Amino acid sequence: MSMPSRLPDPYGQGSGANLADILERVLDKGIVIAGDIRINLLDIELLTIKLRLIVASVDKAKEMGIDWWEDDPALSTRARRDELSRENAELRERLSRLEELAPARAQEEGS
Repeated sequence: MSMPSRLPDPYGQGSGANLADILERVLDKGIVIAGDIRINLLDIELLTIKLRLIVASVDKAKEMGIDWWEDDPALSTRARRDELSRENAELRERLSRLEELAPARAQEEGS
């Protein structure tokens, strides 16, 4: 007669957590991975690279105050529309200033 093992199986058989469960937990809670790479030569720092990686769901990222993709025109249609509206307003302002200057220049050239 064999005795049942008290230790859980390492992977697969009998394990309740699969990849989808793990991914759901990570996205729900979020995870931060941080690291620095420094390259020195004779105590002279030549290069420093700081790496920061946050893996989280969009909702969790917004809770943390991270929403940079909403303001990036390459990633957000609303941001693209806002940028085009701002550019359009600037061009209209420049055009109105040029139109105001045009009659004054015409009078100068005529005299």
